Amino acid sequence: MSIKVKPYKDSDLNKKQQVTKMFDTISKEYDGLNRVISFGIDVKWRRKVVDIVAKTNPENILDIATGTGDLAISLTKTNAKEIVGLDISDGMLEVGRQKIAHKKLDDKIKMVLGDSESLPFEDNTFDAITVAFGVRNFETLETGLSEIHRVLKPNGVFVILETSVPTKTPYKQGYKFYTKYILPTIGKIFSKDQSAYSYLCESASVFPYGEALNNILRKIGFNSVNNLPQTFGVATIYTATK
Repeated sequence: MSIKVKPYKDSDLNKKQQVTKMFDTISKEYDGLNRVISFGIDVKWRRKVVDIVAKTNPENILDIATGTGDLAISLTKTNAKEIVGLDISDGMLEVGRQKIAHKKLDDKIKMVLGDSESLPFEDNTFDAITVAFGVRNFETLETGLSEIHRVLKPNGVFVILETSVPTKTPYKQGYKFYTKYILPTIGKIFSKDQSAYSYLCESASVFPYGEALNNILRKIGFNSVNNLPQTFGVATIYTATK
């Protein structure tokens, strides 16, 4: 691959060790639990992200907070020549590397250990950038989004897939009950880190969504900002350009 990656320094982890440790701990069970928790609908959401990106015919793509590489692997369907998956958890990346090797995609996907708020890439590097269920884990949202804006090429596309809170009855009430009682219970039964899924629920409930996130993207400098609620509003796809 021709994309140059700056060396990653351990000191970059200082303020993020807790989140990193959490994802390292749940890395091996993460994929299976995601399918159970979302009833498999997350696969459909990722397909929509891929379709949006594919329409722009990107030559290279950066998938931030790539985790175990689900979206990075799906993005190969865009026919991009280079795909970089970046994550702060080496445990998650290792699971992703194994999946990529099994699918024989090593020549197309590169997994990089790095901090989304200090991206190890030059300005204007990528035609498309994606983040699936990761922006709410940024320590400082504006810093992470500014870094994404920096490394995105002019006219490039930025796509976020993130959880959101339904606003209409009865979906709003059902969502609150599920995230408060059901999801943490599933996490306790199947996960080594019982607090991990409680954290994921809590972070989702307080994260800005819809027009609130749109406005933050505009403030950073993104253009053509739009949001597309998914499955009664339990998730939202955001699109923007530079």
